[in-house]
Amino acid sequence: MSTIKSHLIDLRSDTVTQPSEEMRIAIYQAEVGDDVLGEDPTVNQLESHAAKLLGKESALFVTSGTQGNLLSVMAHCGRGEEFIAGSASHLCKWEAGGASVLGGVCPHPIEFESNGSLDLEKVQKAIKPDDSHFAITRLLALENTQGGKVLPLGYLEEASDFAKRHQLKIHLDGARVFNAAVSLKVPIREIARHFDSVTFCLSKGLGAPAGSIICGDRPFIERARRLRKMVGSGMRQAGILAAAGLYALEHHIERLDEDHQNAAFLAQGLSQISHLHGKVEVYTNMVFIHIGPDGHEALAEFACSKGILIWVEETIRLVTHLNVSRSDMDAVILAFQEFYEGAKLRQHAGLI
Repeated sequence: MSTIKSHLIDLRSDTVTQPSEEMRIAIYQAEVGDDVLGEDPTVNQLESHAAKLLGKESALFVTSGTQGNLLSVMAHCGRGEEFIAGSASHLCKWEAGGASVLGGVCPHPIEFESNGSLDLEKVQKAIKPDDSHFAITRLLALENTQGGKVLPLGYLEEASDFAKRHQLKIHLDGARVFNAAVSLKVPIREIARHFDSVTFCLSKGLGAPAGSIICGDRPFIERARRLRKMVGSGMRQAGILAAAGLYALEHHIERLDEDHQNAAFLAQGLSQISHLHGKVEVYTNMVFIHIGPDGHEALAEFACSKGILIWVEETIRLVTHLNVSRSDMDAVILAFQEFYEGAKLRQHAGLI
């Protein structure tokens, strides 16, 4: 394998971002106290700012999106109760079964629709009757964005009304919900108002090094705060991290549109590569290339030799973020073009 360039173009995820110089200064200058005692002024400021931004009464700073979802489910549901969510959602598939293991809460997975929503007729059929044989359905959980796809505001209103009619709480795994708001060109509270609770990540497109936020009403957040203590996540002088999150919320929201534009530019360039026989799709800051089962390792190795880091499966996901530029997109398009044109030449020569 060739030597990797000093400047890496890392498209594996928007979790790989590095704190900017300005964010590092905010971290260095952060005023701190004991957050377990409620005395860290920077954490308090972050939580207050996040709650106001989303139009909620209160907020809680937690270590990760996984923990935010876990605490939200446990705050809404008791042991032996259940939540309904997408079968490929983070809550059901990517969070190590925490709700079941730690909360005794059963997931009821439903397949996502092609636009990232859950069919509410299917959800209705999944709600358990009042019968001692079944887990009690307490919560509907949606994801926005889901695979980069933005849930329409009309659907969110419909889902919220549905939940109220069926006496369900409704939670949003909004790890990338600011991408959704920027894409829709609406304030984030226009999305959040449809949910009893919302989690969002500071460490993805917003560019902070760690942390997530849960927002909801005060009684819900107090339950979540107690549960945070229960799972061992009192972080004491957490203002060091909260300062980064606060900087992100104040400076990195509107710039998410740059990531969306870069993703669209990348998708357009890749779709014009004649020998790349795979469907290219783009949603917010994610580009998907459906290349099929062959050639993954060779493509990843070639990309790495050009200083480009990607995860390759049958569907490639390329994620733009604040540490990649438009010129980086040009470099990625050129590298993919070189790879596929070279593969075609090798095929014609009978070498593959």
